Amino acid sequence: MRLYVVIYVNDLLIGGNDPKAIKKFKGYLSQCFHMKDLGLLKYFLGIEVSRSPKGFYLSQRKYALDIVKECGLLGRKPVSTPMEQNHKLATDEGQFFHDSERYRWLVGHLVYLTYTCPELSYAVHMLAQFMQKPRTKHWEAAIRVVKYLKGSYCDSDWATCPMTRRSLKGFIVMLGNAPLAWKTKKHDTVSCSSTEAEYRAMGFTVRELKWNHELLSCFGVPHTQPMRLHCDSKSALLIASNLVFHEMTKHLETDCHFVQDEFLDGSLATAHIRTIVKLADIFTKALGSKQFSYLRCKLGIRDLHAPT
Repeated sequence: MRLYVVIYVNDLLIGGNDPKAIKKFKGYLSQCFHMKDLGLLKYFLGIEVSRSPKGFYLSQRKYALDIVKECGLLGRKPVSTPMEQNHKLATDEGQFFHDSERYRWLVGHLVYLTYTCPELSYAVHMLAQFMQKPRTKHWEAAIRVVKYLKGSYCDSDWATCPMTRRSLKGFIVMLGNAPLAWKTKKHDTVSCSSTEAEYRAMGFTVRELKWNHELLSCFGVPHTQPMRLHCDSKSALLIASNLVFHEMTKHLETDCHFVQDEFLDGSLATAHIRTIVKLADIFTKALGSKQFSYLRCKLGIRDLHAPT
């Protein structure tokens, strides 16, 4: 028997594999505290939960529509991507936006949306870098994300940040066909090559894979097969499987040993993937409409309220 309890302030989620034990536990809590049983989970912290024979579907549709309404964009034309391709937000030197507090309010709300909208990760990552002194162009870019919401609702891009020249690393962890974890993050140091940037991203992703592997084990979901790590950099994959350190990669020795240990232990299997189908691209760069829509569909993101 397994019983799980998730607590946030005075809200609780109770789950497990024994309905009788769950009912008994709720009865015990009702004796200890004044508690209201709302039945099967439908809405929790702004996240809507729907069920189907295929599993659960998480959505923040109401939360997103509230943002659209607050911004006064209910009647505006939607856009197909959250951020314009080939944008120059990091180097923009136009006038500062007159209401930085409102900018921070909007970006803060968009951050919470990334819990169920992984395709917003790159856009929100970019916008969050200008919280202190946003410019008008930054506000316009944030409004574009809201327009996208109205309509819709392991990678490294070497030296992609023109302010620091540090690369962006992004990953997505899939459990079957369902996205489990995702993130966009700027590298802590400047990478000397695209290979180094890709390999650092691999190390970053492997740590996340190990964490999710342990977390799933705690929930009684064993995973005995090697975790498969996809990457489009053949040179980075060769470093992962080759114990010989070349001169150009000697400064990566710590990360190399970490990834190689997992590879040799049999808990990690690497695989090359074509760039055009690389899901992590959606976390590290602004894409065109066609590629963005393709990768978003591959992520398993669906609009349950869209007309059929």
